[in-house]
Amino acid sequence: MHSAPRINAIEGLADAIGAALGAAVVEIVDAHGELSVTVQRAALAGAMETLRDRFAYQQLMEIAGVDYPERAERFEVCYHLLSVTKNHRLRVKVQADEDKPVPTLTHIWPVAGWLEREVFDMYGVLFEGNADLRRILTDYGFRGHPQRKDFPLTGYVQLRYSEEQKRVVYEPVTLAQDFRSFDFMSPWEGAKYVLPGDEKAAAAPTPPAPPPPPAPPPTKTPKTTETPAQTGAGEPANADAAKRSRAKKADAEAVKPARAPRAKTAAAASEAPAKPKAPRARKPKSTGGDA
Repeated sequence: MHSAPRINAIEGLADAIGAALGAAVVEIVDAHGELSVTVQRAALAGAMETLRDRFAYQQLMEIAGVDYPERAERFEVCYHLLSVTKNHRLRVKVQADEDKPVPTLTHIWPVAGWLEREVFDMYGVLFEGNADLRRILTDYGFRGHPQRKDFPLTGYVQLRYSEEQKRVVYEPVTLAQDFRSFDFMSPWEGAKYVLPGDEKAAAAPTPPAPPPPPAPPPTKTPKTTETPAQTGAGEPANADAAKRSRAKKADAEAVKPARAPRAKTAAAASEAPAKPKAPRARKPKSTGGDA
């Protein structure tokens, strides 16, 4: 899977480029969805003009360098072209060494001037015809080329502005933690040297420790009687005595007299239905005048 958007392949493009460039082609590789064309160093400028005019690769996107120290021509300069009309990218490569220059492409793409300066600064590849071939990433007076495989990690010299001499001076490189003597020991494992900044910690007063938090009140354990040892219960000491005690209790229950029925209470009596009363005889009314 490609992390970048896939570029659609153009059928027959490799054969067409090989036929157009002819003897200038060293190798054409079509792998991983990308087309790479290696050309002769002396024929680079003519090949680039053909690719721009006949195959519509209008833009020069990047110039990159690669270092192969085991090769006779240890450097490989890679040009990345873009066709805006065809939405296709092409890689063109040439080989070089420290002494043989590569033809410049500033007359075809002016942006090549900055890109060639970067490859010169990082790898030391010379570009014939570049009118301003100066370092672009490193500082003035820098020794060596940082992207070469044999360049040391710490470099050779370092420069600084000297107030005493009122100019920039060059000194052998010094690092506070040199890679060549790095002991890979963690400070938490007990380093035997003083780390930068630790000397201030010894002179600083130690702040007082905060008072401990108040202890919580003691909790009382509730009294429980759950086990036979706490309640005093247990198995009877004499099984025969226990049987006789239960039989005696049963006999006492059998000889108890029957209980008399309880008298009705006043409340129960009030709830009984009342007897109907006979109606009283009414006296006749007397009429006045009888003597």
